[in-house]
Amino acid sequence: MTNYILILSLFIALASCKNDKKNTSENIKIGTTESTKKTQQTPLEESMERGGMVYTDFCMQCHLANGQGIPGNFPPLANSSWLRDKRTESIRAVKYGQKGKIVVNGKTYDGIMVPMGLSDQEVADVMNYVMNRWGNSQDKMVTEEEVAKVEKE
Repeated sequence: MTNYILILSLFIALASCKNDKKNTSENIKIGTTESTKKTQQTPLEESMERGGMVYTDFCMQCHLANGQGIPGNFPPLANSSWLRDKRTESIRAVKYGQKGKIVVNGKTYDGIMVPMGLSDQEVADVMNYVMNRWGNSQDKMVTEEEVAKVEKE
């Protein structure tokens, strides 16, 4: 009789463990689905992430990590009136380089920014990055198609 009770107890314990594992598996699947939803990025966020890498490789040396630029030499991108008010000119400057006087936040800069040789997609990505950082914001995302339409003057 004791063996019978022991075997029955063991059977109940094993059945119980099996159900716990099933519930745990379901919980893990649900948790994974929820966390996957949380990490999905919008197209703008994806573009900005790529643009951050382009910025680090090509722009940060002059405009600095915080977008403040170097007074008198390289204009700020942070809270930039140039980015806000001159969208097409900003895209053209990144795509083809910039030469001559520009006014940014009330200060005149007269330097040269050489063309970086970026693809239209890279230009769009870095524009989305700088136009949504350091106090800048935009209503409309810069696209590869928009960059492709910007011609050299």
